[in-house]
Amino acid sequence: MEAELTALAASGATAFVGLMVTEAWTQARGRMARFLARGEDVDVVDAELEESREELLAARRNGDEDGAADVTAEWRVRLRRALRDNPGAAEELRGLLDELAPAHSADTTVSVNHNTIHDGTYNGPVIMAHSIHDGVHTPPGQGPGTR
Repeated sequence: MEAELTALAASGATAFVGLMVTEAWTQARGRMARFLARGEDVDVVDAELEESREELLAARRNGDEDGAADVTAEWRVRLRRALRDNPGAAEELRGLLDELAPAHSADTTVSVNHNTIHDGTYNGPVIMAHSIHDGVHTPPGQGPGTR
């Protein structure tokens, strides 16, 4: 059971921190704060979440992968403690993750915070992309270099 709660805490932290850098954060933040407060002042937890978000954004801006990982680790520990102290919270967390997952997965915007090109001389624009499509579909076996 402990391993299951640890995995749930890790999954929750990853999802929550992932949401921190999306437009869905505004919607998710209040729900997270209420879940995490558990008898504490919701406004205090909300402020902690916002502070973590600022740390995460700064770490990403500066290319500090360790700093970004630290934010996730902090919330993983916090979630694990919440689940350990109140095992009934596991179902609530699963429900919250299920509700927030569509918002997280529907956000298809990808932002690139830092690109670097080393060496070489470039006398024109440099295009960096995950994939570039020309809009032309070529059936298999009929593209360039085929007979």
